[in-house]
Amino acid sequence: MLVVETVAKIRREHGRGKSIKALMRETGLSRNTIRKAIRAESAQFSYRRAAQPRPQLGGFAERLEGFLEANERAGKRDRLRLSRIHDLLQRDGFGGSYDAVRRYAARWKRERRGGALVDPGQLYIPLSFAPGEAYQFDWSHEDFEIAGKPMRVKVAHMRLCWSRMAFRRIYPRETQEMVFDAHVQGFEFFGGVALRGIYDNMKTAVTAVFAGKDRAFNRRFLV
Repeated sequence: MLVVETVAKIRREHGRGKSIKALMRETGLSRNTIRKAIRAESAQFSYRRAAQPRPQLGGFAERLEGFLEANERAGKRDRLRLSRIHDLLQRDGFGGSYDAVRRYAARWKRERRGGALVDPGQLYIPLSFAPGEAYQFDWSHEDFEIAGKPMRVKVAHMRLCWSRMAFRRIYPRETQEMVFDAHVQGFEFFGGVALRGIYDNMKTAVTAVFAGKDRAFNRRFLV
Protein backbone atom coordinates (compact mmCIF):
# COMPACT_ATOMS: atom_id res chain seq x y z
CA MET A 1 0.00 0.00 0.00
CA LEU A 2 1.35 3.42 -0.94
CA VAL A 3 1.68 5.74 2.05
CA VAL A 4 2.21 9.40 2.75
CA GLU A 5 5.99 9.21 3.16
CA THR A 6 6.23 8.14 -0.50
CA VAL A 7 4.66 11.45 -1.53
CA ALA A 8 6.91 13.37 0.87
CA LYS A 9 9.99 11.68 -0.56
CA ILE A 10 8.89 12.41 -4.15
CA ARG A 11 8.40 16.09 -3.33
CA ARG A 12 11.68 16.33 -1.43
CA GLU A 13 13.78 14.64 -4.12
CA HIS A 14 12.11 16.61 -6.92
CA GLY A 15 12.77 19.83 -4.99
CA ARG A 16 16.47 18.91 -4.96
CA GLY A 17 16.48 18.64 -8.73
CA LYS A 18 15.79 14.95 -9.34
CA SER A 19 13.95 14.39 -12.61
CA ILE A 20 10.51 12.81 -12.96
CA LYS A 21 12.08 10.01 -15.00
CA ALA A 22 14.51 9.20 -12.18
CA LEU A 23 11.66 9.24 -9.66
CA MET A 24 9.66 6.87 -11.87
CA ARG A 25 12.60 4.47 -11.94
CA GLU A 26 13.10 4.60 -8.16
CA THR A 27 9.45 4.36 -7.08
CA GLY A 28 7.94 2.29 -9.89
CA LEU A 29 5.09 4.79 -10.23
CA SER A 30 3.82 6.23 -13.50
CA ARG A 31 4.73 9.67 -14.80
CA ASN A 32 1.19 10.99 -14.18
CA THR A 33 1.20 9.72 -10.58
CA ILE A 34 4.59 11.36 -9.92
CA ARG A 35 3.33 14.64 -11.35
CA LYS A 36 0.16 14.50 -9.24
CA ALA A 37 2.19 13.88 -6.10
CA ILE A 38 4.42 16.88 -6.89
CA ARG A 39 1.58 19.27 -7.77
CA ALA A 40 -1.16 18.22 -5.33
CA GLU A 41 -1.95 20.13 -2.18
CA SER A 42 -1.66 18.16 1.07
CA ALA A 43 -4.81 16.17 1.94
CA GLN A 44 -6.03 16.35 -1.66
CA PHE A 45 -4.02 13.74 -3.53
CA SER A 46 -5.26 10.18 -3.94
CA TYR A 47 -4.12 7.37 -6.21
CA ARG A 48 -6.33 4.59 -7.52
CA ARG A 49 -5.82 2.05 -10.24
CA ALA A 50 -9.00 0.38 -11.47
CA ALA A 51 -7.18 -2.63 -12.88
CA GLN A 52 -3.70 -4.05 -12.44
CA PRO A 53 -2.94 -6.30 -15.40
CA ARG A 54 -0.48 -9.12 -14.91
CA PRO A 55 2.69 -8.09 -16.74
CA GLN A 56 3.30 -10.07 -19.91
CA LEU A 57 6.95 -10.86 -20.57
CA GLY A 58 6.46 -13.60 -23.12
CA GLY A 59 9.58 -15.70 -23.58
CA PHE A 60 11.58 -13.44 -21.26
CA ALA A 61 9.74 -14.46 -18.08
CA GLU A 62 12.02 -17.45 -17.53
CA ARG A 63 15.15 -15.33 -17.99
CA LEU A 64 13.82 -12.69 -15.59
CA GLU A 65 13.08 -15.36 -12.98
CA GLY A 66 16.64 -16.59 -13.43
CA PHE A 67 17.95 -13.14 -12.53
CA LEU A 68 15.60 -12.95 -9.53
CA GLU A 69 16.65 -16.37 -8.25
CA ALA A 70 20.31 -15.41 -8.63
CA ASN A 71 19.65 -12.25 -6.62
CA GLU A 72 18.05 -14.34 -3.85
CA ARG A 73 21.24 -16.40 -3.54
CA ALA A 74 23.70 -13.51 -3.92
CA GLY A 75 24.98 -11.29 -1.16
CA LYS A 76 23.48 -7.83 -0.81
CA ARG A 77 26.38 -6.09 -2.58
CA ASP A 78 26.30 -8.50 -5.52
CA ARG A 79 22.58 -8.23 -6.30
CA LEU A 80 21.47 -6.58 -9.53
CA ARG A 81 19.06 -3.66 -9.40
CA LEU A 82 15.83 -4.13 -11.34
CA SER A 83 16.84 -1.27 -13.64
CA ARG A 84 20.02 -3.21 -14.50
CA ILE A 85 18.04 -6.41 -15.09
CA HIS A 86 15.69 -4.47 -17.39
CA ASP A 87 18.70 -3.22 -19.36
CA LEU A 88 20.08 -6.75 -19.74
CA LEU A 89 16.71 -8.03 -20.94
CA GLN A 90 16.49 -5.20 -23.48
CA ARG A 91 19.92 -6.16 -24.85
CA ASP A 92 18.48 -9.61 -25.54
CA GLY A 93 15.53 -8.12 -27.44
CA PHE A 94 12.95 -7.50 -24.72
CA GLY A 95 10.71 -4.61 -25.74
CA GLY A 96 8.68 -4.20 -22.57
CA SER A 97 8.84 -1.40 -19.99
CA TYR A 98 10.72 -1.24 -16.72
CA ASP A 99 7.36 -1.12 -14.93
CA ALA A 100 6.44 -4.54 -16.38
CA VAL A 101 9.67 -5.99 -15.00
CA ARG A 102 9.13 -4.35 -11.60
CA ARG A 103 5.55 -5.62 -11.27
CA TYR A 104 6.49 -9.13 -12.39
CA ALA A 105 9.35 -9.19 -9.86
CA ALA A 106 7.06 -7.99 -7.05
CA ARG A 107 4.47 -10.66 -7.85
CA TRP A 108 7.19 -13.33 -8.11
CA LYS A 109 8.51 -12.42 -4.65
CA ARG A 110 5.06 -12.44 -3.08
CA GLU A 111 4.18 -15.82 -4.57
CA ARG A 112 7.58 -17.26 -3.60
CA ARG A 113 7.13 -16.12 0.01
CA GLY A 114 3.47 -17.05 0.22
CA GLY A 115 2.32 -13.46 0.74
CA ALA A 116 -1.22 -12.38 -0.02
CA LEU A 117 -1.77 -10.04 -2.95
CA VAL A 118 -3.22 -6.61 -2.28
CA ASP A 119 -6.33 -5.65 -4.25
CA PRO A 120 -4.91 -3.12 -6.77
CA GLY A 121 -8.19 -1.22 -6.81
CA GLN A 122 -7.72 -0.38 -3.14
CA LEU A 123 -4.30 1.26 -3.39
CA TYR A 124 -4.35 4.81 -2.11
CA ILE A 125 -2.20 7.51 -0.53
CA PRO A 126 -3.90 9.02 2.54
CA LEU A 127 -3.04 12.67 3.11
CA SER A 128 -5.82 13.74 5.46
CA PHE A 129 -5.02 13.73 9.19
CA ALA A 130 -6.53 14.99 12.42
CA PRO A 131 -4.53 17.38 14.65
CA GLY A 132 -2.02 15.40 16.68
CA GLU A 133 -2.76 12.14 14.84
CA ALA A 134 0.61 11.45 13.22
CA TYR A 135 4.11 12.65 12.41
CA GLN A 136 6.56 11.63 9.70
CA PHE A 137 10.23 10.86 10.27
CA ASP A 138 12.96 10.31 7.70
CA TRP A 139 16.62 11.05 6.95
CA SER A 140 18.38 12.91 4.17
CA HIS A 141 22.03 13.63 3.49
CA GLU A 142 23.44 17.07 2.76
CA ASP A 143 26.87 18.28 1.67
CA PHE A 144 28.49 21.13 3.57
CA GLU A 145 31.83 22.87 3.61
CA ILE A 146 33.15 23.17 7.16
CA ALA A 147 36.50 24.86 7.83
CA GLY A 148 37.23 24.67 4.11
CA LYS A 149 36.67 20.92 3.92
CA PRO A 150 33.71 19.15 2.26
CA MET A 151 31.60 17.10 4.65
CA ARG A 152 28.48 15.00 4.21
CA VAL A 153 26.06 15.06 7.13
CA LYS A 154 22.78 13.36 7.97
CA VAL A 155 19.64 15.44 8.55
CA ALA A 156 16.77 14.09 10.64
CA HIS A 157 13.39 15.34 9.36
CA MET A 158 10.28 15.25 11.53
CA ARG A 159 7.00 16.77 10.35
CA LEU A 160 3.51 16.93 11.83
CA CYS A 161 1.08 15.52 9.25
CA TRP A 162 -1.82 17.90 10.00
CA SER A 163 -0.10 21.29 10.35
CA ARG A 164 2.96 20.35 8.21
CA MET A 165 5.10 21.98 10.93
CA ALA A 166 8.68 20.76 10.43
CA PHE A 167 11.68 20.07 12.65
CA ARG A 168 15.18 19.29 11.35
CA ARG A 169 18.41 18.47 13.17
CA ILE A 170 21.86 17.70 11.74
CA TYR A 171 23.93 14.69 12.83
CA PRO A 172 27.28 13.27 11.71
CA ARG A 173 25.80 9.77 11.23
CA GLU A 174 22.49 7.90 11.09
CA THR A 175 22.89 5.70 14.18
CA GLN A 176 20.08 4.49 16.40
CA GLU A 177 21.23 6.71 19.28
CA MET A 178 20.89 9.70 16.97
CA VAL A 179 17.44 8.51 15.87
CA PHE A 180 16.36 8.50 19.51
CA ASP A 181 17.91 11.91 20.17
CA ALA A 182 16.19 13.38 17.09
CA HIS A 183 12.84 12.14 18.41
CA VAL A 184 13.42 13.62 21.85
CA GLN A 185 14.49 16.96 20.39
CA GLY A 186 11.59 16.95 17.93
CA PHE A 187 8.94 16.19 20.57
CA GLU A 188 10.33 18.95 22.79
CA PHE A 189 10.23 21.34 19.83
CA PHE A 190 6.59 20.47 19.04
CA GLY A 191 5.60 20.51 22.71
CA GLY A 192 4.07 17.03 22.66
CA VAL A 193 3.90 13.61 20.99
CA ALA A 194 1.54 12.59 18.16
CA LEU A 195 -0.46 9.36 18.43
CA ARG A 196 1.62 7.53 15.82
CA GLY A 197 4.70 7.88 13.66
CA ILE A 198 5.15 7.13 9.95
CA TYR A 199 8.54 5.76 8.83
CA ASP A 200 10.05 4.78 5.49
CA ASN A 201 11.43 1.37 6.59
CA MET A 202 14.73 2.86 7.78
CA LYS A 203 17.21 0.22 8.95
CA THR A 204 17.51 1.67 12.45
CA ALA A 205 13.79 0.97 12.99
CA VAL A 206 12.81 -1.94 10.71
CA THR A 207 14.80 -5.16 10.33
CA ALA A 208 12.50 -6.95 7.85
CA VAL A 209 9.64 -5.99 5.51
CA PHE A 210 6.89 -8.54 4.80
CA ALA A 211 3.72 -8.50 2.68
CA GLY A 212 1.29 -5.63 3.25
CA LYS A 213 1.92 -3.62 6.41
CA ASP A 214 3.70 -6.39 8.32
CA ARG A 215 7.12 -5.37 9.64
CA ALA A 216 9.71 -6.81 11.99
CA PHE A 217 10.89 -3.87 14.10
CA ASN A 218 14.30 -3.45 15.65
CA ARG A 219 14.01 -4.58 19.27
CA ARG A 220 15.57 -1.43 20.80
CA PHE A 221 13.47 0.84 18.60
CA LEU A 222 10.29 -1.02 19.48
CA VAL A 223 11.01 -0.78 23.21
